[in-house]
Amino acid sequence: MRLRVVAVGQRVPDWAQTAWDDYAKRFPPELKLELRAVKTEPRGSKGLETLYAAERERIEAAIDRSGMRVVVLDERGTNLTTKALAARLQFWQGEGDDVALVIGGPDGLDPAFKAAAHERIRLSDLTLPHAMVRVLLVEQLYRAWSLNAGHPYHRE
Repeated sequence: MRLRVVAVGQRVPDWAQTAWDDYAKRFPPELKLELRAVKTEPRGSKGLETLYAAERERIEAAIDRSGMRVVVLDERGTNLTTKALAARLQFWQGEGDDVALVIGGPDGLDPAFKAAAHERIRLSDLTLPHAMVRVLLVEQLYRAWSLNAGHPYHRE
């Protein structure tokens, strides 16, 4: 199974990239984790619909639509506990789905793209910087895997 994180924004601070790399290397071979960073559309004087359309095109190019489940991170998405995320991960693995987890840009994601996604989840009630979202997501995915694997990383 592949977990592909598609994140709008190509630049992250070194600490965020280091943290991502640290967690990414912990995943087992049967759960391949990938990061696809896509370019943020320059803001300038463009309207929101134009920004959404340009970023959506880049996101869709980074997603393999044939058989890939699309899960968007959205502030209004389903709030999951770590155990619930572990259950989702187990379900995805059981279904044999590759999963694209999509992190939007500064203005979020195109509403139609969000509506077409298979699932919408949220990581927090807090507003988080994009670099932090990547780190939090990869850590929680690793924690979910470790919980399912009976690994002692997760403690209650």
